[in-house]
Amino acid sequence: MFDRVSRFCGWLVRFRGRLLAVAVLLTVVAWPLSRRLAFDQTIESMFAPLNPRLLAFQRSKATFGGDEFLIVAYRDTELFDEDGHLTDAARDRQERLSEQIAAVPGIDPDSLQSLAKAFRFKYGQSRIRQFMEGLLVGEDGETTAIVSRLRPVGSVETPRAETYRQIRKLAAAHDPPAMVVGEPIQVHDMFRYVEQDGATLGQASLLLLMAVIFVLFRSVRWMLLPLAVVEATLVWTKALLVLSRMQLSMVSSMLNSLVTIIGIATVMHLTVRFRDARRRMDREPALVEALDGLVVPVFWTVVTTAAGFAALLSSHISPVASFGIMMTLATLLVLATAGLILPGGVLLGRDTRPLPAAPGEAWVSRELGRIADAVLHRPRMVSLTMAAISLFCTFGLFRLHVETDFSKNFRAHSPIVQALNFFETNLGGAGTWEVNFPAPAQLTEEFLDEVRALGNDLSALAERTTPDRLTKVVVLTDGLDLIPSNLIFTRLSLDTRFNFLNAMQPEFAAGLYNPDAGRMRIVLRSLERQPSEDKLKLIADVEAIARRHFPEAEATGLFVLLTFLIESLMSDQLTSSLLAAAMMVVLMSIAQRSVPIGISLLLPNVFPIVLVIGTMGWLGLKVNIATAMIASVSMGLTIDSSIHYLAGYRRARAAGMDVAAALHATHQEVGLALVLANLALVVGFSVLTLSHFIPLIYFGVLVSAAMVGGLIGNLILLPLLLTCFARWERPTAAAE
Repeated sequence: MFDRVSRFCGWLVRFRGRLLAVAVLLTVVAWPLSRRLAFDQTIESMFAPLNPRLLAFQRSKATFGGDEFLIVAYRDTELFDEDGHLTDAARDRQERLSEQIAAVPGIDPDSLQSLAKAFRFKYGQSRIRQFMEGLLVGEDGETTAIVSRLRPVGSVETPRAETYRQIRKLAAAHDPPAMVVGEPIQVHDMFRYVEQDGATLGQASLLLLMAVIFVLFRSVRWMLLPLAVVEATLVWTKALLVLSRMQLSMVSSMLNSLVTIIGIATVMHLTVRFRDARRRMDREPALVEALDGLVVPVFWTVVTTAAGFAALLSSHISPVASFGIMMTLATLLVLATAGLILPGGVLLGRDTRPLPAAPGEAWVSRELGRIADAVLHRPRMVSLTMAAISLFCTFGLFRLHVETDFSKNFRAHSPIVQALNFFETNLGGAGTWEVNFPAPAQLTEEFLDEVRALGNDLSALAERTTPDRLTKVVVLTDGLDLIPSNLIFTRLSLDTRFNFLNAMQPEFAAGLYNPDAGRMRIVLRSLERQPSEDKLKLIADVEAIARRHFPEAEATGLFVLLTFLIESLMSDQLTSSLLAAAMMVVLMSIAQRSVPIGISLLLPNVFPIVLVIGTMGWLGLKVNIATAMIASVSMGLTIDSSIHYLAGYRRARAAGMDVAAALHATHQEVGLALVLANLALVVGFSVLTLSHFIPLIYFGVLVSAAMVGGLIGNLILLPLLLTCFARWERPTAAAE
């Protein structure tokens, strides 16, 4: 085994120039292909294909065309006159803005709804105003809105992003300035921030990482080598994903960050090992020795990390399973890129200077030695301390809550949050959803009476509940009731009343009733900015009330999907985490030829998960899109430190050291590399705190915390376990 590894390392060094040329050639070829990787920007993709909530949403979308509305609202102090009629000036402003909105590519011009259009019908204007309150006019009598529907994706050449840009430009130019809101533009902003900030801040993070590495080792070469490994891995991975016709999603947007962590950690271990060997010998034999000590642990690191991410394939959610494939592929490619790039990169040129010690390295080494001494001499106290921390954090798990307030995904000064605040305060909220149910192809007064009764029950729910109340209930019968049944001694038929209603507010009836599909719906408006518990209770209450009238009724809409989004992401995380843990134990037991040691490697990698998620619970931080999979991600990131630590420990034992001396030596050699790598990564990921998208900030902070937790677990908990399992060790077994 040892001879084969040594020969392989010698082969890597001997053919380093050719291997480096192959790496450059592959990167050049893959680069243009990698640029074509697309980003799936649909909320629907975040759910399992057979998820009941998704199926209900798709049925409604097919029946009613989807509620892809944009709402432009502003305050007009001259909206109504003293008699409560729409003023001529207000009407002119609305009609002018409506014409401008209708002219924007991507907007359905026939779908526009406004007070100016509603008040063309002269009869019962006070009743019309009451009906439109919460839809097109606020309770203050000064806030007004214009509602428009987006054309279906693919029906126009103009991309949605351009439609949103032009609508916002019109709103900003309006006097007074208007606000724009609607679920489609909210979702667009979310994906836009993820894509833009993920790319921009990812590059900034990588540059900061390189700067930290340069400060640590004062070498341009060792600053550029991690960059080369990470970038080549990303280019190759993305090119292969394009060839496989896969797309990035909200979940896989963290691909760049995770590859950076794996690549940096791998190169950092080589940096420290090569530097130490270089002090005793020339560059080429020093590199062979460094590789000889790292090839096997790096191999097992990559295999176990890839296996951990492969466990995500058990997910029923396509983007999560795809993310598992992407990270498995990328992790394996780190091994390939490192093997092709590092030997040639390390020995390229004539640099004969050994790497200097990092600033503060002597102090760090001494402190690591003290930690090892504490573990060895005070095992009971250390054990009790770690157990107390774990127990405390475990109780924090029960305090976790899910974040469904969409505005909490953005900074307070962002346009989308300001618009949401405006709508929540003045127009009854921006959360639009529905409850739909079967309806006959030919409506009857009896059926409409039942619909009217359901509408009254939902309105009563809105009046008697406060924290989770409905702010508006839009029922077809409300519109029909605006039209008198009798007009000048003539009884109006239902069809005639429908014609009057369509003249007053086009698309109103069509948006609520589809005779061909045999479905009707009641549209609901709710506050978007409310806790998940209130949203879930509201949805359950509405469905319960609706099913008393129509047993097949179902609630759906983007408001509902967004409420259940995090729950969908978390639904099978426990299964995938347990599967990942089992695979790691099996692989490590095989690698170390010891089941107890394989098990001992699991505990330090569970510790950071409990630490991070439990601390989230105690601090009141809610689980959002970026943190829903932190458990799976954390386990995949921390296992490599455990493997490198164990490899160093086994080398020391194979050299004849006793347990205490081996742990002390491992702390000061491998532990130093772990500290330096984690330092660079934590500083680099601090850049993510500048993101406009709050979940990215959470991701940067929590991944950094997970790495620090993993460092604690591997420098304190792992050596503690190794002392307990010392009697099962085989010092002559393969340590590397």
